[in-house]
Amino acid sequence: MNRHVRRTMAATVGANLSALRGHNAALVLDLLRTAGEAGISRLELAERTGLTPQAVSKITARLRGDGLAVEAGRRASTGGKPRTVLRLLAGAAHAVGLHLDRDELRTVLTDLSGAVVAARRAPLDLGAGSDAVLAAAACEVDTLLEADGGQTVLGVGVAVPGPLDHTDGVLHRVTGFPQWDGFPLREALTERLGLPVVVDKDTNAAALGLALEGEGERSFAYLHLGTGLGAGLVLDGSLYRGARTGAGEFGHQVIQLDGPRCSCGNRGCIEALCLAAVASGTDGGLDEAARVLGEGAANLVSLLDIDAVLLGGRTVAAHEKRFVRGVEQVVAARARREGGGPAIPVRAAPGGDTQAVEGAAHMILAPLFGRAASS
Repeated sequence: MNRHVRRTMAATVGANLSALRGHNAALVLDLLRTAGEAGISRLELAERTGLTPQAVSKITARLRGDGLAVEAGRRASTGGKPRTVLRLLAGAAHAVGLHLDRDELRTVLTDLSGAVVAARRAPLDLGAGSDAVLAAAACEVDTLLEADGGQTVLGVGVAVPGPLDHTDGVLHRVTGFPQWDGFPLREALTERLGLPVVVDKDTNAAALGLALEGEGERSFAYLHLGTGLGAGLVLDGSLYRGARTGAGEFGHQVIQLDGPRCSCGNRGCIEALCLAAVASGTDGGLDEAARVLGEGAANLVSLLDIDAVLLGGRTVAAHEKRFVRGVEQVVAARARREGGGPAIPVRAAPGGDTQAVEGAAHMILAPLFGRAASS
C-alpha cells in the first residue's frame, strides 16, 4: 500500500469516525468492545448507558452502516421475542503501535478490539540520530502493513522514553540521549508515514492499555523496568500525565543522596541503583534491584493511595516471579509499619515486555471508545 493511498484512506475513515466520537456513540462502542464475541443487546446497551432505546437504535444503525457493528445472533428474552445482539466488527479498522526503545524497535498492528494481528521487532540505536531512527521506524511500519495488506489504518501510536510534550509530540531530554531535546517527533513521523501520529511516554502508553483492558483497579501504578525505569499512573480510571506530561518520571526520584551518578545528572536515583544491580548479572543483584524498586513502589503507594502496583518491562518479564516477590515484600513491610491496613496487591502486568507497544496502539483506539486521558 503506497503512502498516498494510505493517507487518503486514513483521512476518509477518520472523517467517518469523527461523527461517531460523540459521548453517547463512544459509550455504545465501548460496551460493544468489552462485550466481545458474545455481543450485547440494544436493551442492555440502553440500560447500561442510560440512553433511551430509540437513541440506542439510531446509534447502532449508524455503526452498522459504517461497518463497525454486526448482528451476532439472538438471545432468549425473559419476556417477548428473543433479543438481537450486536458485536463490534473488530476487523473493520486497525491501529499501529510503535515502541522506540533505546536499543530496539517494536511494531504491532491491532484490530479495533486491541488484539494483535501482526508484530515485528528489530534492533535500534536511539543515539544514531533522527534520520536513522526515523528511517528505521518508517521501514518497520511499511513492512508491517505490506505484509498484512489491505487494512484500513486509523493511525500510529508511538511510545518513547520520556520526558516529552505529549500535546505537541516534541521530545525533551531523553535520559542518556540529550540530542533528542526539542525534536518534533510527531510531525516528522506524520510526514514520513502519511498517517495520523500520536506520541506519548512508553510508560503512559502501557498504563493506558492496561486501563482499557480493565485490570480491575480504578487507580494503579505501572512500573516499567527495561533499558530505563519509569511509571505510568492511572488515577480514578484515567491516565494521569500531568499538566506538562511530566507525571511518572519515577526513575529519577533520589533515594540515596551519596549514591552513584545517574545519566540524568543526579546521584542515587532509583533508576541508576536498579540498573546497576541488574547489570551485576547475579541473583543477589536481581534481589537488590527488586528491593530498590519496592522502596520506590512503596513511596508511590503512600503518596497516592493507589489500589495496585503492576510491574512490566523487559527486565521484569525475564525475572517475573523474583521481581513480583521482592517488590511485594517491601510494599507489605511498609504497610505493616505504617498501620494503614493490608498491603495493596503487586503483580506482573499482562503482556510482559510487549505492554508498551500494544499500549501505543491503544493510544489511537482510545478516543474512539471515549477512553482517552484528559490529563
